Amino acid sequence: MQIKTVEDLFYDGLKDIYYGENKIVAALPKMAAAAKAASLKAAFEKHLEQTKTHIQRLEQVFDALGKPAKGKTCPAVDAIIEEGEQIIAEYADSPALDLGLIAGAQAVEHYEIVKYRALKKLATSLGLTDAVDLLDATLQEEMQTDADLDSISDAEDSSKAKKR
Repeated sequence: MQIKTVEDLFYDGLKDIYYGENKIVAALPKMAAAAKAASLKAAFEKHLEQTKTHIQRLEQVFDALGKPAKGKTCPAVDAIIEEGEQIIAEYADSPALDLGLIAGAQAVEHYEIVKYRALKKLATSLGLTDAVDLLDATLQEEMQTDADLDSISDAEDSSKAKKR
């Protein structure tokens, strides 16, 4: 049995997040369509475009490695997206829908933040400076999206509290 290397770990991580980003591209339009608040719809639509760019950046990293850009099934992403679909189904007519969508979206963001941080560290240890820059650009956008979702959640929470 061949011993796995740091390079193998990095490549597996890239495949994992590549799979996840592609699943997110499929999920975001559904989330935007379900959202009630205009600010949340806009945030989902903005992040859809960013996620397409994230995929392109990942493809650049794959190219730099001389490896094919392909995904590796990620049960964690599948479960988080499935949970989001359940929220849409179960809370479709509820005033809590947007808050549920935000919570689900932030679960995805937190997963992505952890993955991109880990990949950035691996790329750094491998001396892949171009990959570090590409991964860091995406990491910064993921953290900003998380902060934006926090702001929308705070506004929604405040709005719901005033209606009680």
